[in-house]
Amino acid sequence: MDATMTDVKAGGSMLRWLWLTALVVIADLTTKALATASLVYAQPVPVMPSFNLTLLHNTGAAFSFLAGAAGWQRWFFIALAVGVSIGLVAWLRTLQRHETWTAVAVALILGGALGNLYDRVMHGYVVDFLHFYWQNHHFPAFNLADVAITVGAAMMILDVFRKPSAAAGKE
Repeated sequence: MDATMTDVKAGGSMLRWLWLTALVVIADLTTKALATASLVYAQPVPVMPSFNLTLLHNTGAAFSFLAGAAGWQRWFFIALAVGVSIGLVAWLRTLQRHETWTAVAVALILGGALGNLYDRVMHGYVVDFLHFYWQNHHFPAFNLADVAITVGAAMMILDVFRKPSAAAGKE
């Protein structure tokens, strides 16, 4: 048995956090199905000041990046999401028991990536429906998968500031 396998077994596999990934995927796909079934495309439904439910289809990536491309972007984003997802599972597998914060962050990002991957494979676009705005300034619509990815990424950024740097310990 190699050292990596010994480390994983000794530390306890963080793959146990895949339940959180599954929860994100289920919540994301359920809310997208509800939005698709109950909203009319591109017609805002006011919920509160500065927030509407607005069903939109995003063929691009974040902030509709490459949405106007000729269709190749669908396959590019599918391949990218598959690759990133494999990498995230591999990373999750190597985390030690004490790295819970990182494991939660990775599980959230993975759940969001898989939720949006499902949409791209099944529909050719990602279903977005959460629409925030301020006066005439509109933030691009998004979904729960995007929220999970953003929260996970923010957790990773915060983690950089939470841990003492290795260089500081050597001085």
